[in-house]
Amino acid sequence: MKTLTSLKKTMIAATLAISLCVAASIPTTEYENRTSYIVQGASFDAVLAAVGQFDAEVTHELGIIRAVAVNLTESEADRLRNHPAIRRLYGNDAVAAAGKGGGGKNPTPPPPDEEMPGDGYSEFPSLVEADRLHDQGIDGWGVTVAIIDSGIYSGPGITQDRYQMDRIISVYDATTDVEYSSSGRGRTDFDKFDIDDSGHGSHVAGVGFSSKLSNVGKYNGIAPAARIVAVKVFDAEGRGTYADVIRGVDWIVANRQAHQIRILNMSLSATPQSHYWDDPLNQAVMAAWNDGIVVVASAGNSGPDAQSIGVPGNVPYVITVGAMTDRYTPADGSDDRLATFSAAGPTYEGFVKPEVVAPGGHIMASMRDTDKIAIDYPDFYLGANFFEMSGTSQATAVVSGIAALILQMEPGISPDAVKCKIMKGARPALDANGNLAYSIFQQGAGMVNAYDAVFDWTHDCANNGLDIEADIAGTKHFGGRANQDENGDYYLMGLDGYLWSDNGVSNDGYLWSNGYLWSDGYLWADGYLWTDSRVDANGYLWSDGYLWSNGYLWQNGYLWSNGYLWSNGLTEPMSINTWVNQE
Repeated sequence: MKTLTSLKKTMIAATLAISLCVAASIPTTEYENRTSYIVQGASFDAVLAAVGQFDAEVTHELGIIRAVAVNLTESEADRLRNHPAIRRLYGNDAVAAAGKGGGGKNPTPPPPDEEMPGDGYSEFPSLVEADRLHDQGIDGWGVTVAIIDSGIYSGPGITQDRYQMDRIISVYDATTDVEYSSSGRGRTDFDKFDIDDSGHGSHVAGVGFSSKLSNVGKYNGIAPAARIVAVKVFDAEGRGTYADVIRGVDWIVANRQAHQIRILNMSLSATPQSHYWDDPLNQAVMAAWNDGIVVVASAGNSGPDAQSIGVPGNVPYVITVGAMTDRYTPADGSDDRLATFSAAGPTYEGFVKPEVVAPGGHIMASMRDTDKIAIDYPDFYLGANFFEMSGTSQATAVVSGIAALILQMEPGISPDAVKCKIMKGARPALDANGNLAYSIFQQGAGMVNAYDAVFDWTHDCANNGLDIEADIAGTKHFGGRANQDENGDYYLMGLDGYLWSDNGVSNDGYLWSNGYLWSDGYLWADGYLWTDSRVDANGYLWSDGYLWSNGYLWQNGYLWSNGYLWSNGLTEPMSINTWVNQE
């Protein structure tokens, strides 16, 4: 693969005359007004050759999706759109992370006599029964997790695992294309790793993997012995670009064997601008899944409305996570409920999302008082490098930790098998009559349970009917069973008993129980062939022979012309999930 330096030299040497002609024929204001695009083609080399005809700056090489990010004038972009080797031009949108804090004080603060957080215990590992596994030595040992976020800090519970071994294998800054690596598990200069100005990435890492012990001898993270690779894609404000995030995923896939990366945590989201298969970040995520990396993505904090799942959580293959809250009473499960901010499905392609929910309300985890989020929301800094924050970002880290526990026990299983085990171990919220308290479009299979997931040996209940290699190649794309009827209610085609009116989230509390019987198993998690890859197709051809002639009946007027909506200079950010009030 050509480097950016060699590419630039080649372009200057080979295309100087063309560049001068282009510059001469374009008004100065237009020549100087360049916009960042992601240019994708049939092959990476073909894209380099096509872009090489212009004196344009290539900022990112994105081989994982056969693309580059490049600064182009409007006329250059128009010429590339008509180039036979170019498949698509995307505006290089900004990106943001999926769980910043929210305004206001805690509506129901903890009791005033509660112990200081440095000596106390974060309750969420017990809520998902990860502490039972820790007692058995199941703690994520031998599993490496990559965290794409705002970076990571070197502090208690993060730098070393439960056995006091250095556990940060590498830090890659995708915004500058610089890697800081250790030499195995030996002592490393962790000052180089201390690159989290936001605090979000450190908080996510603490939720999933903190090895800090409480005064009662329990760990404040789900997988306290897992190894960590941190990939920085966001600045102090929690903002980045599509190209930065894709370059981060590209680097992870390229280094998965060297660092033994098995899990990718993506606590971030953006508003969908196209079908899942047309989004360039989603394409990179699918490639990671296909290469054996379990991708765990946040549903987003844009709930509780239907069809509010963000990118890359709308990818059907990955594990998408919503959030629940214990309402500050972890010992009393009867008042637990779905968090009001947790994004809900279905996706626009008819898939049930999220797959599961996890603790995401008032989560106490690692952050310094000098980090941007702690400075912006000082009421939630608890001292001793602990900060309280709510969001699907935190819930996502819980599930990534559970995935590490599973892979310690069964290191050779596929991402599909890990997804199946997590769904099988989940417990749906039930009302007093034993019926679902929330729709599957809000809670999926229910709240995760680490113990049940680890010790369930079912491997074949997720992503059936899907063909990820064909999806990546663009020869086949898929839809789910979800649809909307004339009354605006969501239901599952071919299955009974899953009707949902989009009426928000109840404030009532419900028990999360494993006593519910899924009458049709997890058929709603399967995928079916999209007949001709267009919104105005003849519908979806189901494996049981049903042809839904009217396709999906979305009442909100959803339609992307030509299957996508990517324009110049997109402004909707992909970022840390929006800050929400504590719940």
